[in-house]
Amino acid sequence: MEGKIIKAIAGFYYIHTEQGRVYACRARGIFRKDGLKPLVGDNAAFSVLDEEKGEGSLDAVLPRKNVLIRPAVANVDQALLVFALRDPEPNLNLLDRFLVYMGMQDIPVILYFNKTDLDQEGRAERYRGIYEAAGYQVLCGTTQSEETAARIRQVLSGKTTVLAGPSGVGKSSLTNLLHAEERMEVGALSEKIRRGKQTTRHTELFSLFGNAYLLDTPGFTSLTLPGLSEKELGAYYPEFQAPAAGCRFPAASM
Repeated sequence: MEGKIIKAIAGFYYIHTEQGRVYACRARGIFRKDGLKPLVGDNAAFSVLDEEKGEGSLDAVLPRKNVLIRPAVANVDQALLVFALRDPEPNLNLLDRFLVYMGMQDIPVILYFNKTDLDQEGRAERYRGIYEAAGYQVLCGTTQSEETAARIRQVLSGKTTVLAGPSGVGKSSLTNLLHAEERMEVGALSEKIRRGKQTTRHTELFSLFGNAYLLDTPGFTSLTLPGLSEKELGAYYPEFQAPAAGCRFPAASM
């Protein structure tokens, strides 16, 4: 049988099939021998050992479309980056790092600015103008709104989407809104430091509607971009491309 790995915990790989069944599988010894680690998001072949208990053996990982290192996931179609407009304060430097990181992996990005109900400074429209001009799709809303859920369901339909962003911005609340059957623990904000308490402890793939999957990942407070020179960095800022094309100084001389 074949399915998609949606969770990996304590040596078990949970594989979701097209029929909606989830099997808890142990990986065969060949994976350790070949030094291959199955990842959440992998399409996999497995054998059923006990149909009633939903147990099986992971036999093979099918060819991957792509791989992210942090979070360690495979076969991602797009990323939904979530940042709050208030509580916690948006870290735009971190947001740009996320955009560059996803650009390095050639993964399209949708930006979602959450907590519009707390936005008294007009940040939503200001950020929308900045990032849409840079070529990104931007959504703004609140996880208390069914209208927000409908708009996000539309962009997730038929895709495997990695959900990323710092802690406390509402990623778990958004997952709950989209997939009520899998209610996730939602953490309160720390009043002392105004940062989110971490509530997602492992990477997990949620089957939503139709052929849509959502990968919820532990939040980040920092993100390092490995192996990227200063000259290469500009290639991952889409708004630089048109002006650069008309520049009379060659890139190599800059």
